[in-house]
Amino acid sequence: MGVVLRHLFFPKKQAVIFAIKGVIAMAMALTIAMALNLDRPYWALVSAIFLQLRPESGLVIEKALCQIIGTIVGGLFGILLLSQLMSYPYLALGALAIWLGLNSALSAMVRQANFVYAFAMAAVTAEIIVLLVMVSPTTVSSQGVFDVAQARMSEIIIGSLCAGIVSHLFWPVKIKNSLQIQARSVINQTLNYLVAELDTKGTHEKRHTQIDGVMATLGLINEDSSAVRYEGPKGPGRSRAANQLAQKVLSLLALIQIFGRLQRNHSELITADLAQLFNRLKQVLASIAASDNYAFCAEEVKAFRRELTEWRVNNTFEAPFESHMFNVALDITGDLTILLRAYKALQERDKTLLNAPSMLTYRDPLAGIIVGFRTLLVFVIGACIWISTGSSAALMIMILPVIFSIMLARIPLAILRVVIKRLLIGVVAASVVTIFYALNLLAQSGGQLEILLLVLAGPYFLGLLLIAERETLPYGLGFCIPFSILVRPSTDMSLAFTIDYTLSAAMAIFVGVSILFWIFHLFTGPSIQLLVSRVFKATHKDLMNIDNQKMPAIWYNRRMADRLLRLINYDQGSHSRAITDLALTGLNLGHALVRVQSICENLVGKKLKYLKKWQYKLADAFLLASQGKCNDDFKQASDLLYQELVSEGRDSAQIDAIQGMFIRINLTLERSASKIK
Repeated sequence: MGVVLRHLFFPKKQAVIFAIKGVIAMAMALTIAMALNLDRPYWALVSAIFLQLRPESGLVIEKALCQIIGTIVGGLFGILLLSQLMSYPYLALGALAIWLGLNSALSAMVRQANFVYAFAMAAVTAEIIVLLVMVSPTTVSSQGVFDVAQARMSEIIIGSLCAGIVSHLFWPVKIKNSLQIQARSVINQTLNYLVAELDTKGTHEKRHTQIDGVMATLGLINEDSSAVRYEGPKGPGRSRAANQLAQKVLSLLALIQIFGRLQRNHSELITADLAQLFNRLKQVLASIAASDNYAFCAEEVKAFRRELTEWRVNNTFEAPFESHMFNVALDITGDLTILLRAYKALQERDKTLLNAPSMLTYRDPLAGIIVGFRTLLVFVIGACIWISTGSSAALMIMILPVIFSIMLARIPLAILRVVIKRLLIGVVAASVVTIFYALNLLAQSGGQLEILLLVLAGPYFLGLLLIAERETLPYGLGFCIPFSILVRPSTDMSLAFTIDYTLSAAMAIFVGVSILFWIFHLFTGPSIQLLVSRVFKATHKDLMNIDNQKMPAIWYNRRMADRLLRLINYDQGSHSRAITDLALTGLNLGHALVRVQSICENLVGKKLKYLKKWQYKLADAFLLASQGKCNDDFKQASDLLYQELVSEGRDSAQIDAIQGMFIRINLTLERSASKIK
């Protein structure tokens, strides 16, 4: 609670601005909703609150669009459901439960929080419309159903528009600024990780701490890159630059581990030339990481690339391994060049950059089914309580927990416990402030809008101060939303002034969130071992199909980014970090496969007999390694492909490089399998 008190009484300047903007947006939303005589204008307040979770204008615009689209879809479904099943209330509740579970499951298939929110709004809007009509079904006509749906959709859309307008007009915060900071951070983190991989004295823990940081920042960039496109004419270009930057970071992670693992595990293979290469590469990376000057960094990479090219021309290699390693070093310099240009393009438009697509979310239907089932179960329990008690206040058991169930589904269980406990503390605080402060003052006022806004401004301001800080966000969210629902600000507040209803509604909200807490505990979802196995099987499938893509390296990076994030999250509690190492190996194998296919095609075209077999054996060897097993099938397939290339009698240097790659991959897979055991 010391953290809460510090943020309330000694807030940061950004938090104060955030809270002022939020109060203005909510005051505007409430005023407009009441002016339009909407009967539940507090839903406009709730809508405006959710849009304040990230204040950057691009994110607010994107969330507003997602909220409006989700609201319209949910409203139309609610109308359709009532028009068909109004006479069969239990069937209507069953169909609504399925709709909630479906949207919740679909929300688990996207990564961006704003897109998750779109599914949450599609679910909850339909739920609000159906439940509010079913409270008094005998007095509702077809026109009444339409009016209820129109009012609920209008209230939510008004809140979205007001939050978007305020975000744009008052102290606007641009997502491009935070994206540039994140880009600079991920470049530095990546370079430091590359240096750590080349450092023979580096520790296992240090390397994995750095890769965790790289992937976490990369996840933020991926999420924010879709929102920056809404910030002016340069927005789409910045979005593409952020995607390109993410692509090249993944490519560098795939390449640099080759050097680090070779030094740590197979030092007997390092020749004098390779040792010199490693030292020179480490020097270049360290000098780039220490500089903030784009021109200097670009020139350093360019000079190093020239140096490598001249080395290849003027020297003969003692072993195939050397040729392969120099090729990898050249690939690293190429990726570094584009990475630096992508960072520059976040500040200045660069039309020559490739139109790199965004990263894809890894979609696991099993995880979606679990998330959907939890939401459906929360709703069914609430519906049973509502039917058995007949209390309209019990509706809150079904509404708020459903929203939280969808929005919190991605949070790890250990963190989720803390988040829900803080939400419950916020609910208790909202109940106390509602009864002893807000309703007490409003009951003595003359019902004027100005007094209503003044009374509510203080609690909302304090709640928004907490929402502004990540560590206290659950407290603020748990306060502001229940406070809006309990006070029910509108032209007719007679129900809110009825103390028994207010207490019942407060208890219902508390019970609903508590039920959600226990459902998350009881239905934790598939085991980590099963989820990891499914990710590796999906990677195996991609390795089998990578040659069917137009841009295989980009296609593979897009699909591996979210998998890496998930695997690293699953593996952070372990000491060996074998799953993370194998995930990075999977990333590398895709690039190695593309490289081999490109060289083979340039040498002899697409007529190689054993290339496809080699690809399949590589994918199978990776899957076996994920199970702690290995065999000689991949080595045999590599020997057959090498012999076929030799028989063609083409460029021996390229063939030697491929042989070196085969040796390195085989060593990596054997080592990975031994660690998984």
